[in-house]
Amino acid sequence: MKTWLVDTGPLVALLAAADQHHAWTVEQLRRAPATVLTCDAVVTEVAFLLKRAGHDTDPLFGLIEAGFLRSDFELHAEQAAVRDLMRRYRDTPMSFADACLVRLCETRSDSCIWTLDRDFTIYRRNRRQTIPLVAPW
Repeated sequence: MKTWLVDTGPLVALLAAADQHHAWTVEQLRRAPATVLTCDAVVTEVAFLLKRAGHDTDPLFGLIEAGFLRSDFELHAEQAAVRDLMRRYRDTPMSFADACLVRLCETRSDSCIWTLDRDFTIYRRNRRQTIPLVAPW
């Protein structure tokens, strides 16, 4: 089974029942591995978006505590590569969280990104390879 790297959108949709992608995200849980990986930047975005929409962040921490969601990215070791990605895609523009996820994807050849963000159809890992996606389109 592929390693799933999760972006901000599916986590917000999962934790906010009124989100337009909530049902699709819940459906994907049946296919998802027991643990999905992400980066701290994504967790930060999710917490911010949940709070801004009036939702509690406890369920987000519950996913981490349950072992379903694991942040598995060391920025200190990968900062040069993240900077390079953000420079390469500055016209998109690429967010910091997206750059961290693409870099995480580059370090795990068996991975796919679970996302609602179409920008991942533009991004390439290792400069030329399309990124396998779990997406609703």
